Amino acid sequence: MTTIYVESGEQVGVQQLVKSAIDGEIARLDLALAAARKRLAPFEAKYGVTSEQFIHTMAAEDLEGNDDEYIQWAGEYRLWQRLKQKLDHLCGIEYRDPKLLRPNQSSH
Repeated sequence: MTTIYVESGEQVGVQQLVKSAIDGEIARLDLALAAARKRLAPFEAKYGVTSEQFIHTMAAEDLEGNDDEYIQWAGEYRLWQRLKQKLDHLCGIEYRDPKLLRPNQSSH
């Protein structure tokens, strides 16, 4: 988990701007993840295994398309993994009030 403390001299709501930007990236990653999942589905249906099973147990010789098909499927799966990891990191962000870092100071 990641915690973000945003402190700004402006009263514009910088924390909300940061949160909105991260929410936008989460939305883009969701779309990219769905597109990657769509590209993986035909491989999984054709061979009757999940992409995770494929990456751990199969070789290019196990596929009708040999190297080309293996590279395409493995590449899509690795892309899906990276997107998922980024999405998980961003979804785990918590936003906190920076005043919590300085509990001994009085508020103005």
